[in-house]
Parts: sequence; C-alpha cells; structure tokens
Amino acid sequence: MKRIIANGQILDRGQLVKRDILIENGRVAKIAEDISTDGVDEVIDAKGNFVSAGLIDVHVHYRQPGQEQKETVKTGSLAAAHGGFTTVCAMPNVTPAPDSVNNMEALIKLNHTDGAVHIKQYAAITTNRGGDELVDFKALKDAGAFAFSNDGNGIQKSSTMYEAMQQAAKLDMAIVEHVQDDALTYGGVLNGGAAKRLGMKEMPWVSETAQVARDVILAEATGVHYHVCHASSKHTVNVIRAAKQAGINVTAEVSPHHLLLSDANIKEDNAMYKMNPPLRGEDDRQALIEGLLDGTIDMIATDHAPHTKADKDQSIATAAFGITGSETAFSMLYTRFVKTGRFTLAQLVNWLTKQPASVFKMRGAGSLAVGQPADIAIFDLKHEHEIKESDYLSKGKNSPFTGEAVYGDTVMTLVDGDIAYKRS
Repeated sequence: MKRIIANGQILDRGQLVKRDILIENGRVAKIAEDISTDGVDEVIDAKGNFVSAGLIDVHVHYRQPGQEQKETVKTGSLAAAHGGFTTVCAMPNVTPAPDSVNNMEALIKLNHTDGAVHIKQYAAITTNRGGDELVDFKALKDAGAFAFSNDGNGIQKSSTMYEAMQQAAKLDMAIVEHVQDDALTYGGVLNGGAAKRLGMKEMPWVSETAQVARDVILAEATGVHYHVCHASSKHTVNVIRAAKQAGINVTAEVSPHHLLLSDANIKEDNAMYKMNPPLRGEDDRQALIEGLLDGTIDMIATDHAPHTKADKDQSIATAAFGITGSETAFSMLYTRFVKTGRFTLAQLVNWLTKQPASVFKMRGAGSLAVGQPADIAIFDLKHEHEIKESDYLSKGKNSPFTGEAVYGDTVMTLVDGDIAYKRS
C-alpha cells in the first residue's frame, strides 16, 4: 500500500514548509517538496494543514478491565487518535491490575487487539497497586511492561519505594509515580484558595512536594530513572530543578490542565474542575510554564481520566477526581500558548513527541523522518472550531474545556500508515 500526504506543511528547523510525504508499507519512504503520484494507491490532500509526527502521551487511563462503563481500550485509543496521538502509555489502575505475568500478558493482548493506536502498558509496583508487597519486576519486564507505576496511589512507605527503585534500576526500567503523601492530604479536594472560597477541605501542596523530595533522594541512592507524574506546584518544580542540577536521573511531566488553569478558574462547585493533584495557584501555573521552558519539566502528558456522568454530576466534595484530555490537549495548548506567542509550535510539538520518545527510549516514535513508522497527525491551525461534547470519542465527557473556541483541530491521524481517525 502506497499513500502520499500531499500539500502539507511540516516543521523544518522551526519553520513551516510545504512538503509531500510518501508512505510505503507503513513507513515514511520519502519527504520532498513534490512527489510523483505514479503508482500510488491513495493521495491524501493535506490542503496546507500542519503535518506532524504523531503525538505521544505517557499518561492515560483506559479503565479496562474492571470499569468499562467509564472507558475501554477501544474508546480510549480512538479518543487518542482523535487528538492526534499515535502512541500512548496506559496506567495500571485497572482490575485486575497488571501485577503478574498473566495479568500483564492479558492486558497487552487486549491493547493490541482493541487499540486504535500504539499502547504501551505500565506494570504495577506493588501487588494490586497497594500495600508493600513488590511485584516480580524482571518477570513483568520480560512480559512486556513499559515501566512501573502505582499511579492513582503514591507509595507511602519509604523502604518500599527504595526497594522498588533498586529492582527497577537493575533492569534499566523507570519508576513513574503519582506523588502523594496520603497523611498530608487531610482528605482535601482543592487547593487552598478554591477550598476556602467554596468551603471545602484543602489538599495542601506539601502532600505532593514532600514525596517528590523523598523520592529524588532515593533515586540518587539507587540510580534509577525516576519520573514525576503531573507536577502541579511551584515547590515541586523547585525540587525537580535542584535534583537535575545535582545530576539525579529525574524527569517530569505536566498536564495540559495544570498549564491552562489555576484554582482561580473554579468559580463554583463544578466537579469538572476536580482533579488530583488539584489546580493550584496562578503562581504555580506560571512556575510550571517556566519549568517547561527551562527544561526542568520534560514533557506534557494528559492524565486522560474518563468518568461516567454520575461520577461527576455531584459536588466537588464527593465527585471522582480527574478529567479527560486526549481530545482537547493539542488544540487547547496550541490556542492558548502558541497563538499567543508564549510557546513556539516547535516547542509544543517537541514536548508532545521527541521529548517523551527520548526520555523513555521509545524506538520508532516521535519523529517524522524517512525510515520511521508512518505515525502521523494532521492539524488544522487556520480555522477556529468549538470543542463539542458530541464530538468526543471517549466514553468520558468530563472536561472543563467543552465549549471552548480553539484552533488546531485534528484532521487525520495515521498509525503505521493506516488511517486511525479522519475528521468527518
């Protein structure tokens, strides 16, 4: 099968230039200003739209098995394709958790058969992602684990994290963690300003930063690659920056919602603004942006967390934590940051492609180049569109960005040269 993506604009040394792309047998065979269509099975006219390497998301929740009413591998991966993502990394908070070889192999098989995009699977760190009984790290790596995480739960006991890091380091595998000291959350649901305004319990920033501080010391002691999930606080950014300056092997991600919103955006009791970690202050949001710009934070990851309407159709005090992100990330970030001049398009694409691929040593992902898999996203940067709930392919409709007018709509997503999503 030969396809040509014609009349597209690609990034070349930071500038958009017109290029055609020849795809043959699922790989990029040629990139040139003009490519002959002789012998080609299909020509996709990109119509001057932006053609990018497919985006990478190292943090998604697909809920299957165990909570299929919220999301399935099929619906979650279709949502990823809708957002321009061609590689995603699925967290292990499903039931049963991928904490054994049998569970891991079953989940990888499901990801492969039902996934519309490439899905890499995290293994749990401890049995059922709770307690202190460590999994068999080597067996799970051999079974295909991408990395190790208890995401959704922080590792509470220091010795458990220390021993997990020792095991992971021996195997050259990453520990990827939801950083939360439960004893310091005090049952809170919001950052201080919003909590006071709405009369709810506060989840202080120290619950995140204290565990990051512990973990970077343990990472230094073990030499493990330690990755911080969804940093939210300026204090966490400071700890990560100091750790990197000290030569500790720590990397970090930030979610779109923590870049786009602060707790000042929570004007009323609206559970669409409830996530963990919570939205912090405007000074925290600015620190996260600066952390991206100076390299303290390595990448953007959505923390796509779908829930049912019933999960969210209640008070912030009792609703489920989390919002979706796969289908809104690129357009919201492009509109709010690239269109306004805060980021360049090259920077945004780098944080969503090359950086995650480099940090996690993903071969064949994050690059639009001859010889690489034809994992490609086409975005319309010129025309404004409204984010509509009716357009979501995820089962989860829980997004505070529904109704936003944005640029950067996904026109088409190709995975291994085949069309995974096409705008109707």
